[in-house]
Amino acid sequence: MAEMSVIWLRVAAALYSLGLLHAILTLVRKREHLFRVALSAFSIGAVLHGVSIVEEGLLMNHCPIANFYETLSMCAFLITMLFLFVYWRYKTESLSVFIFPLVFVMTLVSTLGNPVDAWTSPVIRNAWLDVHITLVLLGFAALAFTAGASLLYLFQERELKRKKPRKLYYRLPPLGTLDDLISRSMALGFVLMTLAVIAATTWAFIEHKRDWISQPAIGISFITWGCYLAMVFLRITAGWRGRKAAIMVIVVVGLSAVTWVAHARLGSWLLKP
Repeated sequence: MAEMSVIWLRVAAALYSLGLLHAILTLVRKREHLFRVALSAFSIGAVLHGVSIVEEGLLMNHCPIANFYETLSMCAFLITMLFLFVYWRYKTESLSVFIFPLVFVMTLVSTLGNPVDAWTSPVIRNAWLDVHITLVLLGFAALAFTAGASLLYLFQERELKRKKPRKLYYRLPPLGTLDDLISRSMALGFVLMTLAVIAATTWAFIEHKRDWISQPAIGISFITWGCYLAMVFLRITAGWRGRKAAIMVIVVVGLSAVTWVAHARLGSWLLKP
């Protein structure tokens, strides 16, 4: 990418990050008071994103979809424009919880096509990795708690259908309480996982330059995060609660377990100086 087009793209990603903040606050506090600000920033980011793509195409004399990063940038831009059109036409805000984080992460990744200098200090390198690992562990803990509450929900729902519930049924929290616990722990886990993915992406980019995207653990992490985002989206916009939400949580836990195994196998390699 040309230097100026990268700058425009990075500014667009920074503006898109307000959309991510809106989605997180909507999920955690169940309020949408930041939507107008996030939408304005998202719209300005879309303009700068378009400028970046046009400038890149003119300077390189080809349609800017020649590599993974350019293609990802183009896809993020098209998704952005489609969302803005749908919002203009139907005035629906519900899609923003899914689109804003997705576009931000896609744009962030598309800015990482140019190699950068090595870490300025081994202390910063190790501290950044420690932050990533801590966020991952906390995210997995929140997800495990969500899965536990989901299993209890499924068990209690099944017991309700029995004529004579088991004694354990009477010791469990009500279904409404369990559903609220699922929502809160899911929200916390999504925030932690999102921050962990951003930290991991940045660390891998500086550490491995352009080859960072080919690392298996990175790919699996993005897949897991995408499933988590879909789970959050379905719960908020499609009203997936109760049994459907519980089953989907368990599926995401399984994918997270695969991510954990991938990180565990590559752990010694990641920690090499």
